[in-house]
Amino acid sequence: MIDGVEEWLQNRGRRSHECERGTHECVRHGVLTTMADTDIVGEAIVQSAIMRQPNDTLTPAMFQVLLALGDEEKHGYAILKDVEEQTGGQVRLSTGTLYAIIKRLLAEGAIKECRNRPPVEEDDQRRRYYRLTPLGRQVAVAEAERMERLIATAREKHLLKRLRPA
Repeated sequence: MIDGVEEWLQNRGRRSHECERGTHECVRHGVLTTMADTDIVGEAIVQSAIMRQPNDTLTPAMFQVLLALGDEEKHGYAILKDVEEQTGGQVRLSTGTLYAIIKRLLAEGAIKECRNRPPVEEDDQRRRYYRLTPLGRQVAVAEAERMERLIATAREKHLLKRLRPA
């Protein structure tokens, strides 16, 4: 796994709490605890453990937002339009969904609000611009690579046709 991504995945949702095992730090729902679940190691197991947690998953909508920010800084409306365009209109995020995703990605350090703004004549002061952080780029790359492996497996299982050279 890419440096930093595993730590980011493991620390998402980490809270100190008291339970039947005593006070310790764990990820919500007891997955990846520092005590009883120490056998959970390695990239594949960490990935599958994270994917079982509804509040800690990199959702398809979150991935689309990361993809939209992959090439340049964008404001919220530009992100919405980019997601709609890159999915051929199949994904249309509401503004509420988008800003909840942005808030979460900001808190987790995957994106950052930009200080640089376009020239005044091209800008609306109400807009906030966002960009990927190096960590956000690593997370997006890791997710894209995970999806690439899934597609390869689907092709091996004859669920998708093999690509033909041009």
